Amino acid sequence: MKQQEFHILGSFEYAAEVQVIKAKLESEGIPVFLLNENTLNSDPLISHAIGGVQIQVYTKDKDRAQEIFDELRTYAVDDSGQPLPCPNCKRPRLEAYYQKEKWIYRLFPFFEPKKYRCTHCQFITRATSN
Repeated sequence: MKQQEFHILGSFEYAAEVQVIKAKLESEGIPVFLLNENTLNSDPLISHAIGGVQIQVYTKDKDRAQEIFDELRTYAVDDSGQPLPCPNCKRPRLEAYYQKEKWIYRLFPFFEPKKYRCTHCQFITRATSN
């Protein structure tokens, strides 16, 4: 039997965050696989170190799964609740992003300055305070 290829749909800091998306995808007939879920259920403090819980779907289902995921995902908002636009493409598609480039951020991820990545153009920007 040929091995199926997987597509990573997204990553989440905590296992509980993926449950709504998982349930929605499965209700639409799309099989879902959660990577690192059990590890984070036993030790949620290592989430940043291992990249969080990853939602995976079969590659053949990725386009439909992405549409469903895009309908459910939440994007960064300012203090008044308005979506933050991307400085590059101006679309309100910013999500929290952690690079973990320095060893100190791998050991202590809460020290890393908050950044956002645009899900449309992949531009990475630092969070600004209003």
